[in-house]
Amino acid sequence: MRHLLLLVLLLPALAECGGKGPSGKVSMDPPPTGECRELKRADLVERANDTEPVACTEPHNAETFATGSLPEEFAKTSYDARELDLWAYQTCGSALRDHLGINESTLMRTLLTWVWFRPSEEAWAAGARWYRCDLLAGGAGSRRYLDLPTTTKDLLAAGPADDHWMTCARGSDPQTGAKVPCSKPHAWRAVTTIKLGEPTDPYPGDEAVKRTSSDYCASSVQGWLGYPEDYQYAYTWFGQQEWEAGNRRSVCWAATSK
Repeated sequence: MRHLLLLVLLLPALAECGGKGPSGKVSMDPPPTGECRELKRADLVERANDTEPVACTEPHNAETFATGSLPEEFAKTSYDARELDLWAYQTCGSALRDHLGINESTLMRTLLTWVWFRPSEEAWAAGARWYRCDLLAGGAGSRRYLDLPTTTKDLLAAGPADDHWMTCARGSDPQTGAKVPCSKPHAWRAVTTIKLGEPTDPYPGDEAVKRTSSDYCASSVQGWLGYPEDYQYAYTWFGQQEWEAGNRRSVCWAATSK
């Protein structure tokens, strides 16, 4: 007998870019990649960040993995335009997969995420147009982000993936339970994802997304568990806003302590 928990969750990537930008240094040029920082949660809701880098051999929770100039189309774009976040969602997400050496499905099941920053408002007004993508590791409900190694380049390229970076959850369901590394005690594990459409496909609607996700996750999780008769599964689906940002996948969860 299978048991289903229905989940709906909004992607964090776009929300992490909100808030007001601080009046920091006027930097016209893109920052270098490979820098490490110790970011606070308050930093992640700002549009700009001037936290001083630390040596990557010292404790840190953030690493800059991609930087560059924004496309010319944003030369006259307003500082807080939503299209900047949509562009960064695609750009930082793709760059992070390449940086880690993994595909989209694996990335969605890790605790590894990113935040992006733009120049300060003063620099933006002066014509600066660059971006900085920083990698962090930590799930929703975590009290702190995990410390990172000296470098995260190709961190998960050689499988199987290290459970320290994979997403599991505690509690009665993975929606409300704290997300923790799978190397720690847990009740749920994100085991697979389902692709629901191609980049040019229109959003199929909430009911179609939920139905397809449920059907796929029921069989996928049962297979992952070794085809037991009695098992529990759940899925996390993403709505139209996330679809329009580029996400085409749902995540399947298995109730397991392993």
